[in-house]
Amino acid sequence: MKKILIVIIGLLAMACSKKSPKPPESAMLSFPEQNSECTTGISLNTTTSQVEFRWLEANHTDTYELRVTNILTGISVTNAPTTALSARVPLLKGVPYQWRVTTRNNETQEIAVSADWFFYNAGSQTTYAPFPAQILEPASGASVVRDLNNQITLSWSGADVDSDIQSYQVYLDSSPDPQVLIASPSVFITDVQADVAVDTVYYWRVVTLDREGNSSDSGVYSFRVIR
Repeated sequence: MKKILIVIIGLLAMACSKKSPKPPESAMLSFPEQNSECTTGISLNTTTSQVEFRWLEANHTDTYELRVTNILTGISVTNAPTTALSARVPLLKGVPYQWRVTTRNNETQEIAVSADWFFYNAGSQTTYAPFPAQILEPASGASVVRDLNNQITLSWSGADVDSDIQSYQVYLDSSPDPQVLIASPSVFITDVQADVAVDTVYYWRVVTLDREGNSSDSGVYSFRVIR
C-alpha cells in the first residue's frame, strides 16, 4: 500500500512540476528594410519581380508565416508556415507593399505577430508616392479622455522613399467617412489638437502629400470619447 501511495504521489509531483509551454516571441524583420525601395528583386517579366523576405529567428518558435499586402489594392498573399527564416514572393513592380511575420509554437495556441514594415518594389518610375501615414494615437477602437480644454491629441508618423513629404491633411468627423479637414500641418508636425465631445465615436484619417503632387491615405481609424 505504501509503495502505491509513493508512486501516486510521485506521479502527482511530476504532473505539477511540468512547465507550461512558452508562447512564441515575435520575429524581428530584416529585409526588405522599413520604408525603403527594394531594388534586389529578380525580374520575372516586365511587370513582376521575385522578392526575397528575411527575418531573424524568434525564441520558442516552430514555424513562421509571411504575409505580404499590396497597399494599393489591399490584397494579401500569405505563405504556408515554414521553419526557414526567408521566403520568396513574386510581386508587381513599382507598387508599395506591407509585410509581417506571424510566429507559432506547436505546443500552444498562442501566436505572435511582428511589426508591420513598408517598402516599394522597384519599378521604372523615378518618383514614389509617400507611404500611408501610420496612426499612433488614438489607436483604432480606443477609448479616450479629453484634456481640460476638451481636446485630444491626434498623432501619426510619415515616411517617403524620396524624402519629399510636403504636408499632411488631417480629417476628423463623427461620420464613418470623415471629410472635415481640421488641420494641414507641414512635414515637421505630426500631431494636432482636436476639439471633441463626450460620449461620441469619431473617425479620422491622414492624407500625406509630397512635393511631386503624389499623395497617400492612411485609411480610417476610430475612437470613442468617454469623458
